[in-house]
Amino acid sequence: MINPQNTDTTTLQASAGFPPVEEDPALQLAYAIAASADERKGGNITLVQVGDVSYLADYFVIVTGFSTVQVRAITRSIESALEQDYNRRPLRVEGQMEGNWILMDYGEVMVHVFMPEAREFYDLEAFWGHANQMLYYPSTPPSGR
Repeated sequence: MINPQNTDTTTLQASAGFPPVEEDPALQLAYAIAASADERKGGNITLVQVGDVSYLADYFVIVTGFSTVQVRAITRSIESALEQDYNRRPLRVEGQMEGNWILMDYGEVMVHVFMPEAREFYDLEAFWGHANQMLYYPSTPPSGR
């Protein structure tokens, strides 16, 4: 898995097997989703490039929320940001009532927001271990971090 902290994003993307961000609208959407999840303190945000190994989507964005309230807040934040910035609404959302694992389908990007136990149990990163993966870090970390 690639850790992009303190690395030039364009160079990182090419070396990680990811296309340059400016050339891939689906990757831009995945980054917007990751940034929105980060704003709500989502943990261990991972981008998985599944398009080369599956027809389900081009990317998965996998996020950990540490309470059901936080999991729901992360998904609401993502939905609001994408509707405002990209004029996009999810095609389908599953799991909102339970709040342990919420799946948001944006077509080319699928978002999985898990509670820690569910993320560990389903372990999507291992299941899709043959796909390119990258941990997300904000490009400008907040001061005091």
